[in-house]
Amino acid sequence: MQEVTVVMVQRVTYRRRKSFNTASNKFRKLKTPGGKLVLHYTGKKGKRPSCGDCKKPLSGIAMMRPSELKNVSKRQKTVTRAYGGSRCARCVRTRIVRAFLIEERQLVKKVLKAQAVTKPSS
Repeated sequence: MQEVTVVMVQRVTYRRRKSFNTASNKFRKLKTPGGKLVLHYTGKKGKRPSCGDCKKPLSGIAMMRPSELKNVSKRQKTVTRAYGGSRCARCVRTRIVRAFLIEERQLVKKVLKAQAVTKPSS
């Protein structure tokens, strides 16, 4: 008859006080070079910043948690453009065009009003 050796699985314990399966208490089991199993806590994933108008994800900006963003340089948090890091390029373009057209409409209205005032007197 063959001898069967049963190897017990090494138990791991939480390293922090929280003992519940919450979003902030996620971990990975890792084996150290000494052969010991330990828990490493995985931080929460960063959310992709999105455009304030169309809600599409912004390109060129890092996906990070707010606490990580404060330790990063400004060029990684924004794009060098008007509304960079807040609005996407398409929405900025439409905003600029809309503002220009509104201004043009006001100028045309003013010119027509001036012409209407000068016309009856002649």
